[in-house]
Amino acid sequence: MNRDVAEPPRWAHWLLTRLHPSETLEEVEGDLDELYAYWHRRAGKKTATWQYVRNVLSVLPPFVRRRSHEEEYYQQLSPLHPIMIRNYLKIAFRNLLKHKIFSLVNVMGLVVGITACLMILEYVSFELNFDQFHQDVNRIYRVTNDRFQKGKLIQHGTITYPTIGKTMAKDYPEVEDYTTIVGTGRVKLRRDKSLYPEENSLYVDEHFLTFFTFPLVVGDPKTALKAPNSLVLTESNAQRIFGAQPKDYASLLGQSLYIDLDTEPFRITGIVKDVPAASHLQFGALVSYETLVRTWGSWVKDSWEGSDMWHYLKLKPGQSGAPVDATALEQKFPAFSERYFKGDKVSGSVEKFYLQPLRKAHLYSDYEYEIGVVNNGKAVWTMLIIAVFILIIAWVNYINLATARSLERAKEVGVRKVAGASSGQLIGQFLSESVLLNAVAFVLALLLTLALQPVLNQLIGKPLSLAVLAGQGYGGSLMTLALVGIFAVGIFLSGFYPAFALSAFQAIQVLKGSFKRSAKGVWVRKSLVVFQYTASVVLIIGTFIVFRQIEFMRKENLGFNMEQMLVVSGPDLTRWDSTAIDRINSFKTEAKRLAGVKAATASVNLLGNRLPRTFNVKRVGSNEEKGVTVSRMGVDLDFFDAYKIKMLAGRNFLTTDSNPNGNKVVNAVINLSTVRLLGLKDAVSAVGQKFTLFGREWEIVGVVSDFHQQSLRHPIEPIVFLPFYANGGFYSFKVISNDLEKTIDQIQEKFQTFFPGNEFSYSFMDERFDQQYRDDQVFGKITTFFSFLAVLIASLGLFGLSSYTIAQRAKEIGVRKVLGASVTSIVALLSKDFLKLVVVAIVIASPIAWYAVRQWLDDFAYKIDVSWWIFAIAGVLAVGIALLTVSFQSIKAALMNPVKTLRSE
Repeated sequence: MNRDVAEPPRWAHWLLTRLHPSETLEEVEGDLDELYAYWHRRAGKKTATWQYVRNVLSVLPPFVRRRSHEEEYYQQLSPLHPIMIRNYLKIAFRNLLKHKIFSLVNVMGLVVGITACLMILEYVSFELNFDQFHQDVNRIYRVTNDRFQKGKLIQHGTITYPTIGKTMAKDYPEVEDYTTIVGTGRVKLRRDKSLYPEENSLYVDEHFLTFFTFPLVVGDPKTALKAPNSLVLTESNAQRIFGAQPKDYASLLGQSLYIDLDTEPFRITGIVKDVPAASHLQFGALVSYETLVRTWGSWVKDSWEGSDMWHYLKLKPGQSGAPVDATALEQKFPAFSERYFKGDKVSGSVEKFYLQPLRKAHLYSDYEYEIGVVNNGKAVWTMLIIAVFILIIAWVNYINLATARSLERAKEVGVRKVAGASSGQLIGQFLSESVLLNAVAFVLALLLTLALQPVLNQLIGKPLSLAVLAGQGYGGSLMTLALVGIFAVGIFLSGFYPAFALSAFQAIQVLKGSFKRSAKGVWVRKSLVVFQYTASVVLIIGTFIVFRQIEFMRKENLGFNMEQMLVVSGPDLTRWDSTAIDRINSFKTEAKRLAGVKAATASVNLLGNRLPRTFNVKRVGSNEEKGVTVSRMGVDLDFFDAYKIKMLAGRNFLTTDSNPNGNKVVNAVINLSTVRLLGLKDAVSAVGQKFTLFGREWEIVGVVSDFHQQSLRHPIEPIVFLPFYANGGFYSFKVISNDLEKTIDQIQEKFQTFFPGNEFSYSFMDERFDQQYRDDQVFGKITTFFSFLAVLIASLGLFGLSSYTIAQRAKEIGVRKVLGASVTSIVALLSKDFLKLVVVAIVIASPIAWYAVRQWLDDFAYKIDVSWWIFAIAGVLAVGIALLTVSFQSIKAALMNPVKTLRSE
């Protein structure tokens, strides 16, 4: 080499000789000189100088000073040294690439497991965070009310009397504030000649906007709902009705809207932010409670009768900042009931009041007359358990495959130990592989979750996103720390056992060839496989039960016929007058003349909806001092025929039975449950008997069979059918035409003729009933989807484990084939060990699944029997999946030419 031409820069050479350790200086110096000469010839002096300087810097120690041999030795052995960590990751990456099949199986299992976990956690976090956005959520309680007649619970509800909230706030110093709410039902907002239907609106008192955290964009929360005819709109309605943008909201204050038939305008006094999806109170408009007072009278504020109000209390903070003990306050409520209700003298029933925490109103509410949509807390927590199981199954795959490769990794461990590697360094190496694999899987899982997000949201009908887990948005989330903790612990544990198990190998045994698999390690792997399939079988059985129960509820004979029953909402913008009944009957008559309509009926209430109750109903002539409680339903004379409800005794209504003016004894029809409740012998003897209701006598002219007015979650109710007509209400049409669209258009035309200016809104009765099962159906779909993923992950693990096991037994298979073993016998030999584990898993899973499904079915009044054959089908399915997974590799191995496996012997 020509030193004059290829001499490296002196300053860099000086730096190398002064700072590089003397033990390796000569060797490194020679290598760098040769590299300099190579780059000098190849690319010129400038590039060669740059490469030389870079190489010099790369071989200098991390600290610019001479170190003692002890320090260098310590740094060399430290598993947490940056150089060691970099080395761990480099080797881990090489190992993953070297064993592509096992890496792919592990990554796929982890990606699916983490994706499923993230999706479930989104759902669970959304449900658990209901109403958590309120500033004082831990101090807010809802007043609930149980009513008892003759010692029997007749109502377990959330509505109670108008003055309850105000009186409790006055009587108990523990109460800081209260608010009262009344539902408006479906209303129509009017601006000029345009109608804007609004599904959810509420009458609320002046405390509402300062009590809850529903921020006003414009307006004063203290006064916005103080005056009669005050109206607060959500931002969405402000934009929908007025086309307003945020900068225009202030100009809306003082503008007028009309509601339904009201001739007096409602003045807009505020614009509130849209209600979060995770709120049990949902509304598009708020109307001042004083509007009700002016319309209905002061009784809606001061009465101890007419229980149609929801009351919320905010308790004062204690000395430590925690709220006042709600349990201690509840203990004072019996005295409250006795003071104001005097036993059952005032309301005819014994009243018992309780406090329900606001944070439990969505998930832990089994009350009647709910103001919002509720969910099943058991189902939500079950989904969380499923998420944990799926993630554990995925991590178990990693542990199983890592330890199954112990023989191969044992040689690596032996060589490393002979070369001077410490146990700490080996543990660091194996843990780094776990971290790398999990990190890659986590990133891919995040991307997959984002891709599948629209599908999940459509499946369950909720606006989920990763923002829920990140603690962003209106509600925020406490799930973030738990999520980080789960993955941190999981990554550590999934690498912990393999790392310590592999690093414990004795180098001398391995290198002498005397290393054997430990029975303990085999037992651990078998136990993990059993755990995976136990969880999978539990999920399979649970999925079967959920869908059988849903199908049972959907297909069970409810006692009436709702097939092809079209339901039309009655007119809201037509005042009741002397022509109302004629118009209702004429509309029905004209509709029945249509070729596609077989029957028509009108009713005040609708099947499937919660019916109103009447208390203190007494049979005339009975000796009972106290009456009973029944549900009531206003129907016309065609109702029972249209819905095919069986008349057991007596007759149907006649036209003369209807008496809107209420000047004489009115006839009624009751169901069989009411016969028993009134103490009557049977349906035949009940006809002609009388009872008191609404302060007058009613004669029973007919008795119909019991039917399920609501879903099978609820028991059959005692119902009194009254021959009433009402404005609004519902019309039901039995449609028989194949051209439903044409028939609906014709009915709409008739509707607009008799009720001009009203919106035509329709649905089908079976769809309404299906809505009652919506949460159960969503739960079933989610359970099915994630059960499939759990089985898939377990099968991936079994596939990888069987692949490796069969590969280790390749020579044995070759010998057996040479000795005459058939393909079938070899497949059976290789499969039976894995199938035994699956059978053990089925035995363990069956009692666990039985207990879990019994707990879930307890929420239904009518439910399926948990039959043995469901467990048998789940077991056969699990065995079939496992056999399919293992036999693929077994058949492949059995068909392999034995020459290929034995030629090295």
